[in-house]
Amino acid sequence: MSDQIINKDMLIGDILRIDIRLAPVFMSMGMHCLGCPASQFESVEQACAVHGQDVDFIVETLRTNYQRFQELDKAKAEQAETAEAE
Repeated sequence: MSDQIINKDMLIGDILRIDIRLAPVFMSMGMHCLGCPASQFESVEQACAVHGQDVDFIVETLRTNYQRFQELDKAKAEQAETAEAE
């Protein structure tokens, strides 16, 4: 999957549905409202405006972390396959 799957127009709730492990990225940047109903209807760009954050920085951080999680998941799956084959 492309790291471009995440963009500034995406809803926060959609990003968290893609990978809940991205929640700490929002939390570390002062966006503690992830459980708020508004997060289901608020884009990353809107949330950044409300919280005074740089949307490009946050989107890049989300993409980088998402890619890292995908790589870790792949490595774990490969390790599991190797263990089963032994």
